Amino acid sequence: MFRLEGRVAFLAGAASGIGLAAARGLAAAGAFAICTDLDGDGAGRAAEAVRAEGGAAEAHALDITDAAAVARVFGEAAQKHGRIHVAVSTPAVNIRKRLLDYGEADFEKVLRLNLGGSFHVLQAAGRHMAEHGGGSIVLFSSMRAMTVEPGQSVYAATKAGLIQMARGLAVELGPAGVRVNCIAPGVVETPLTAPIKNRPEWYQAYSARNALGRWAAAEEMAGPVVFLASDAASYVTGTVLFADGGWTAIDGRFAPPV
Repeated sequence: MFRLEGRVAFLAGAASGIGLAAARGLAAAGAFAICTDLDGDGAGRAAEAVRAEGGAAEAHALDITDAAAVARVFGEAAQKHGRIHVAVSTPAVNIRKRLLDYGEADFEKVLRLNLGGSFHVLQAAGRHMAEHGGGSIVLFSSMRAMTVEPGQSVYAATKAGLIQMARGLAVELGPAGVRVNCIAPGVVETPLTAPIKNRPEWYQAYSARNALGRWAAAEEMAGPVVFLASDAASYVTGTVLFADGGWTAIDGRFAPPV
């Protein structure tokens, strides 16, 4: 149920972190991985890593905030391979500031990538998959869509917005056989979270906050991606898979004696 031989997966943000882990995981399950990223050289290294592990991949430079570029690269990939079966979008940016300290440029930067870029991927993938009778689209939200802390207001809003966009498209394209879902990670060791990891007291506080008592490795997000891409999730759409180590299951940071 989890094998993906004969399928083609388009990945946005594949150069590092969760995107790279997703590319490797999908390729290990048998998919051909199309690795795209704003960092074209990084996308190339991702494709090389996939091939070094026995998988098949190619790479393209892509800025997902550019709607025309997304449509072009996705269209060229679809024409080359005949069909794209899976699309995964991971890019995001987080400017940690309190809401009242946000500038207009800060606000636009976070929305432009986190919501706007994902919107462009949703449109390109959705149009192609609807025309070809099905597919699976996976967006990366966050547990911040449900729980927030000072300095995360705008980032959290975009991650909540992704869930509603995914749900809306799942409803609209369900009759065409297209599934659309979100994964909501907890704290994952990636370039995005490096500023936190580099502060020991902050890193330990986040570790203690979730049920498993630790951060996730980026590779631990590959399994959820493969599941949602595969036939094992054939009746799963319009939902959110929380891969947060139990962060959203815990009520506060105090464990009372029982």
